[in-house]
Amino acid sequence: MQNLQQEIKSQVEGNKNNPLTSAEIGKLWATFMGNSMAKCVLSYFLQNVDDPDIRNVLDEALRLASRFTATVTDIFTREGHPIPIGFTEDDVNLDAPRLYADEFYLHYLKYTSKAGMSIYGIAVPLMSRPDVREFFTDCLQSTIQLVNDVNDLLDAKGLLVKPPYIPVPDRIDIVKKQRYLDGFFGDIRPLQSLEITHIYDNVQNNATSCAVLVGFCQAAKLEQVKNYFKRGKQIALKQYDILTRLLHKEDLPTHPLMNHLVTDSTVSPFSDKIMLSHKMDMFAMRVRTYGNALAFSARHDVSAAFARMIVEVGNYVEDGANTMIDLGWMEQPPQAADRNALTMG
Repeated sequence: MQNLQQEIKSQVEGNKNNPLTSAEIGKLWATFMGNSMAKCVLSYFLQNVDDPDIRNVLDEALRLASRFTATVTDIFTREGHPIPIGFTEDDVNLDAPRLYADEFYLHYLKYTSKAGMSIYGIAVPLMSRPDVREFFTDCLQSTIQLVNDVNDLLDAKGLLVKPPYIPVPDRIDIVKKQRYLDGFFGDIRPLQSLEITHIYDNVQNNATSCAVLVGFCQAAKLEQVKNYFKRGKQIALKQYDILTRLLHKEDLPTHPLMNHLVTDSTVSPFSDKIMLSHKMDMFAMRVRTYGNALAFSARHDVSAAFARMIVEVGNYVEDGANTMIDLGWMEQPPQAADRNALTMG
């Protein structure tokens, strides 16, 4: 990894006449922000973990977050680009008592790694400069390895909840009638495998999100932030129930809630700023996962459910952004030149 960072540095030095594109700046900025947050969260988790195997995975996740932020800092510095503020040691209280059980850390890493893989995977084909493309390729590959390690450890400890099994088909069928798309009335077909996949994935996301929010509700200091988390927990629970019912109607198992993995501590390990930004970002990522699910859902009732949830989550994220702005906590991403202002000036 050290050789890779040195190679990226040398490539950056050779790019004096090849400035960063908007896509490269945007994705580097988002990577810095997300991983500076991860460094705070993981540093706290490592102060409150007993299982040595889980500690090793947390250590690796922290090393990745530190390496990713260091590389972005190096690229931005060489380009004369300001370094984002992100999140710092002021946003974490390492002396706070345990808020989550060891098992939860594995589910949390799986939950956030999926978000990271989405950011990095979308970035790779958009990157023009070889050094930046190589960096995001490394980010993606490293995060894939991390989530594989997490799944292996969950499985080894008997904690891996697998998606539902379905029968192996005995032949290939072709859809012959439009009622294949029906979902509200008449003869409704069973869920197909892609629908089950995305329903289950979002059940799992909501189960993890709900547990995060239970802890954040207990820990938040400002009443408006606490109320925002309470509303988020209600949304996550409601959407968990909607998706779980879709599986249960087909006699398919689902992922259980994990609220029992939250302790009764009310001492905040994180600043209200980082917790609010965390949940706003992860709910924003939910819009993408629901959009993916909508694209793969042929049954009208399933696609309609995801469409409604996208609207509800979108409104929640907007309200979180307004709160961040009101409190002076929202760091602005780099933006295009304001030509109207320049003309008036």
